[in-house]
Amino acid sequence: MATDNPAWGHRRVQGELARPGHQISASTVWRILHDAGIEPAPRRSGPTWGRFLTTQAHGILAVDFVHIDTALLKRIYALILIEHGSRRVRMLGVTASPDGVYQCGPSVTYRWISGNAPMVDGFEFMIRDRGGQFTAAFDAVLADAGIRVIKSPPQVPRANAICERMIGTLRRELFDRTLILGGSHLRLVLTEFLAHCNGARPHRSPGQLSPGQAETAPPPLIDLSDYRFRREAIVGRLPSEYHVAA
Repeated sequence: MATDNPAWGHRRVQGELARPGHQISASTVWRILHDAGIEPAPRRSGPTWGRFLTTQAHGILAVDFVHIDTALLKRIYALILIEHGSRRVRMLGVTASPDGVYQCGPSVTYRWISGNAPMVDGFEFMIRDRGGQFTAAFDAVLADAGIRVIKSPPQVPRANAICERMIGTLRRELFDRTLILGGSHLRLVLTEFLAHCNGARPHRSPGQLSPGQAETAPPPLIDLSDYRFRREAIVGRLPSEYHVAA
């Protein structure tokens, strides 16, 4: 109880135990907490970063750039955004110059926010790294939408782990197996693959459902012996989706 609720002192813990009928003295609770190395409530540290991410998941967005080397040996970048709660992922833009005047920075972010105002109403935080491509103008667009920017510590990718994991998925399942010819080709391929991620690819967090399924309802239970499945290849026959055959 003390670990789950950092603001609780030993008397509050005693009261929570007494409410269902477990009688224990406040001094005994204090001794147990002391022996476990848990400080009294006024000096106890706040929730861990992991606990913060879990409890605030449905109010958190995360963003990062992924770079791709094209078949013509030119490096281009895509700006990827993911919603922590649903794991829905979006592409905000593609550019060859992700610096102070990059093409997919504040302007694209502003268009995305203004075009999806109801979608961003419930979000409070945006996690990003400290890369120079994220300028003050980028943060100002989010601040205007009421979203607080949280910068991850330097060289700590685990602080933005959900977005980093998605970028790893993009590399393993798409970019490492596809020759990208240029910016237009990257937009086309990413659009198709992200539609697969949002509509069909299972994620562990929502119980092995896709974000689209998690936002509506789980599919009804079926007996596989009564059905046949068909395979549908997407994005140049790289990943596959499986559907119940008609």
